Amino acid sequence: MTGTGNSVKPKERTKAKQRYLRRKKERRKNKPKTGAKSANADAESGDEDEHSGPEENVEDIHPAKDLPIENGDEVKEKRPKKRRKVVEEESKDVEMMVAEDVEHGDSVMESQQPARVLTPQAALPSFPLPALPHAPSKSVLAMQGLDQALVDAEIVDPETMLPIPDGEGDGGTMLSEKMRKRLKDLGITELFAVQTRLLPFLLPQDPFKRALYQPYDPPRDICVSAPTGSGKTLAYVLPIIEILSSRIITRLRALIVLPTRDLVTQVRETFEALGKGRGLQIGTATGQQSFSHEQSQLVADRSSNLKGGSSKVDVLICTPGRLMDHLHGTPNFSLQHLRFLVIDEADRLLAQSFQDWLIQVLAATRPPPKAASDQASYSPMAKSSLSFPDAVAPAFLHTLPYPVIPTFPTETRESSCQKLLFSATLTRDPGKIAALELRNAKYFVIQESKKEGVLDVVMEKFSMPSTLTEHMIVCESSQKPLMFFHLVHAHKVTNALVFTKSAESTTRLVRLFDFFEKARARHAMAGSVQQIVVHAYSSDLPAGERKTILEKFRAQEIQILVCSDLISRGIDISHVSHVVSYDVPVDMRKYVHRVGRTARAGRAGDAWTLVEEQEARYFKGILRDADHLEKVKRIRVGEKELSPLVPFYETALGQLKEAYTR
Repeated sequence: MTGTGNSVKPKERTKAKQRYLRRKKERRKNKPKTGAKSANADAESGDEDEHSGPEENVEDIHPAKDLPIENGDEVKEKRPKKRRKVVEEESKDVEMMVAEDVEHGDSVMESQQPARVLTPQAALPSFPLPALPHAPSKSVLAMQGLDQALVDAEIVDPETMLPIPDGEGDGGTMLSEKMRKRLKDLGITELFAVQTRLLPFLLPQDPFKRALYQPYDPPRDICVSAPTGSGKTLAYVLPIIEILSSRIITRLRALIVLPTRDLVTQVRETFEALGKGRGLQIGTATGQQSFSHEQSQLVADRSSNLKGGSSKVDVLICTPGRLMDHLHGTPNFSLQHLRFLVIDEADRLLAQSFQDWLIQVLAATRPPPKAASDQASYSPMAKSSLSFPDAVAPAFLHTLPYPVIPTFPTETRESSCQKLLFSATLTRDPGKIAALELRNAKYFVIQESKKEGVLDVVMEKFSMPSTLTEHMIVCESSQKPLMFFHLVHAHKVTNALVFTKSAESTTRLVRLFDFFEKARARHAMAGSVQQIVVHAYSSDLPAGERKTILEKFRAQEIQILVCSDLISRGIDISHVSHVVSYDVPVDMRKYVHRVGRTARAGRAGDAWTLVEEQEARYFKGILRDADHLEKVKRIRVGEKELSPLVPFYETALGQLKEAYTR
């Protein structure tokens, strides 16, 4: 169609569109016509065909030859760039027109294929969505890999008490009359829960079970988990004194390993007080004295080679590092006669290697394997290498240079050493328990009977003394010293132990408190304010000075002792009524041992923890994991309560700054 004048020239159809229109016309001619609907369809197709142009044979169309003529010249066949553009336009047009036909219900292949009847297909089977399996509970995971003896532990109610009777009967304590009288003289009238259960176990009525040597039927080992201040020290001191009192020759028969020197001193005082008049020799090895001096105190003969060893002490109380020094460097220092091996604060000692002290100590208590060549090399005429007769333990008889005729040929001799482990937070690591080489171990757990049994110990749900009251104060970092001063004066926190994270923090807090007290005393009227005495106690101080400070604190000449975690384990100071964690403990075990310095032996006590705002979430998480958060009461302190102390605090801060900038 053409026009003249202002008429608009229609868009020229491409070859592809022309072919498509011809095919569409042929399809509609071949379709059966029914009524008016077919007539309307033909009319529409007729209108569309007015512009279809002359007919062409589809088979004669060649994509390269049948290109449009421009300006009367034929387009060359080989024009790849323009050809690519044209093909792209044609393909777009075809796609657009096919989409239009689909909307009108027309199908391109309708004329070529017969009509098909679609049948509904069956639905695909449905499968459940993947889901994670049910995870085991914490209790199940905690029990995996544990020693069966720990699972079958005996639970002892902490409220159990046993009075010490007067007269001839022991009243179930299994203690001799002499020991009962000694306890009465010291003011001890009843036994605590851990003592009431352990004494009958360690002091059986059978005299053969109390023997110093039991090579064919050695005693069972013991592991005890009990809260701090429950009397664990007395639970092993009493049986050791009772059994070793029957000894005739002095041999090293009891070894007590402790983590700190101060605890060694405390346990020695307990042995000396309870063993008075028994003739037992008590020795210590902590490194506070020279090595040669300790050797002279422990070993009687260092010049001869004695297979049975030599000893001046019946009981040795030591730290693991110094023990290793004597085991390797002191001649005739032998552990073959040991009847008791006590590991107090076992969780801490097992976590620290100290030159693999545990492996070496256990090896020294076991008899060496008997070599086949020992008997073959014996000659009746051979001279002994010993200068004089030597006594060895029954389990070590095969080490002598002459044959020993066995009493029971079918049985082997074993070490008579009985291992006793004590801790408020006893280890639950199966690997560490296996390293102890426990022999038919018996576990005792001191906790409330209403709890879930040994599972609480395994999952580290620690038990606290019932007389302990716990508090928590959340404050800003800059206000923590001021909050501590408020505790001291508002809540009468004296006779207190204050724990910091390091020796440096201990020294700084003590100096700041001294400046604060002096500023407060100057402001008040003369004599109206009694200054509180505070002193530092840390590992930076020499041993002699630490001992003096501890004695003054026991005598209440010092009201507050600021210390690191050096004395958080085992130290028993009866008048301590408050424990303040100035710095948050790193874990629940540290917290347990800190607060355990008060509320001991049935006495009341308070524990305070100062928590910085950025530490609150972490500290609460520690308590929550141990199911202990609800027992710690949070106390809020407002600005109104702190304002009277602010002027003295600012003065003390200025003086501390001057002291450190000099």
